[in-house]
Amino acid sequence: MERLSDQAVQEFVALRRDIHQHPELAFDEHRTSALVAQKLAHWGFAVTTGLGGTGVVGQLRRGDANRTLGLRADMDALPIVEATGADWSSHHHGVMHACGHDGHTTMLLAAAHHLATQGNFDGTLNLIFQPAEEGGGGALKMMEDGLFERFPCDAIFAMHNMPGFAQGQLVFRSGPTMASSDYATVTLHGQGGHGAMPHKATDVVVAAASLILALQTVVSRHVDPLQPAVVTVGAVHAGQANNVIPASARLELSVRALDPQVRSSVEQRIRELVRLQAESFGVRAELDWRPGYAVLVNDAQQTARALAVAQAHFPPQQVVAQGPMLTGSEDFAFMLERVPGSYLFIGNGTGQEPGACMVHNPAYDFNDHNIATGAAYWIALVNELLSPTHP
Repeated sequence: MERLSDQAVQEFVALRRDIHQHPELAFDEHRTSALVAQKLAHWGFAVTTGLGGTGVVGQLRRGDANRTLGLRADMDALPIVEATGADWSSHHHGVMHACGHDGHTTMLLAAAHHLATQGNFDGTLNLIFQPAEEGGGGALKMMEDGLFERFPCDAIFAMHNMPGFAQGQLVFRSGPTMASSDYATVTLHGQGGHGAMPHKATDVVVAAASLILALQTVVSRHVDPLQPAVVTVGAVHAGQANNVIPASARLELSVRALDPQVRSSVEQRIRELVRLQAESFGVRAELDWRPGYAVLVNDAQQTARALAVAQAHFPPQQVVAQGPMLTGSEDFAFMLERVPGSYLFIGNGTGQEPGACMVHNPAYDFNDHNIATGAAYWIALVNELLSPTHP
């Protein structure tokens, strides 16, 4: 298997740490996208910028085959105050790479450099560097700007680090892999009053409390126990004083599912509960439902191809053929609705290893050992799927 030289690994580790020091939020990845574009152009890629705002596509053609392959990495950071204590900590207070997108970008850049200088493939390689994965729907924005019309892909793949798996372990899964994510705001309107005279008010706090408990039955009593789903009430806002019954209360919900039908059914049940609970307490309810990311479903055939590459080039203990489903969400799901492909994970560490801290945590950091491993996998995948001898 082709691997990066020790010198190249060190150079890309330094690059990853530089990106980490300069994190940028969704659709504001100007420095990062300029850096990516400059590197790709220097290595001989045809570079297109501005897709989805700050997205970058690097295209490299070899030979005369009509086959096309897409690899995607995300670039945005999160609005979190970093607490890693690393020498390469964020220079921007309140913004940090707490999900490893700095590492994803670097792994793909490292593979790009190697493939540009030493790659042995026949076809067209499209490297997609996407903005705004963290809730901004950057994948959709790039697609709205004609991503797949301008850069057709027969198949597309992406890789995300995952704490809890051993560093460098490659984890695959066919079928539903990551959950849909929907968000809702429930506002209850009643009649405020004096806390000592509740009979002269219509208490939205009691209605909200009952609704919160009722929502816990959506998954436990409405969804098939073999189908994962999550309904979380993450915020409750009502009142300011202990002797005042407020006139309104607001609940913020996060809803997840790993099956499109379950997703739809859960939404319907939540709408029913909101309406009926409000009526039972004599208050009025408003529901603002905001659809988020789709269920991420890995194509069986493309996942099998990606898995076969890993099994051919890595030790058996480093490859997991069918990992668990995750209730996190990912906008690569939208790309997979358009192009067959697969989303895999690379272990970031376990126990007390560096990188074992869960993503979206102030103490999280990408495991730099994965730069060599992730790049090696991308190189192997391209050389195999676009091999001159591949049928």
